[in-house]
Amino acid sequence: MSDANSDIAALPFEKAIQELEEIVGKLEKASVSLDDSVKLYERGEALKKRCDALLREAEARIEKITLGADGAPKGTAPLDVE
Repeated sequence: MSDANSDIAALPFEKAIQELEEIVGKLEKASVSLDDSVKLYERGEALKKRCDALLREAEARIEKITLGADGAPKGTAPLDVE
């Protein structure tokens, strides 16, 4: 990650995804120069990686409720992460 993108590592998911959506909008409109488009694309890639990492962390923390033979909750188990 370049120095220009060093702040991304500290962004919460909501901020990172919001900025990523803004970047996609700018790139779709083609309202920026080629040089700026490349910089936006690079930042977008870094934001995507941050969002992916945060989602993987969240998935690892999710637990599923296990049910006993009578259908009543008996505890939790880690979510089957593939």
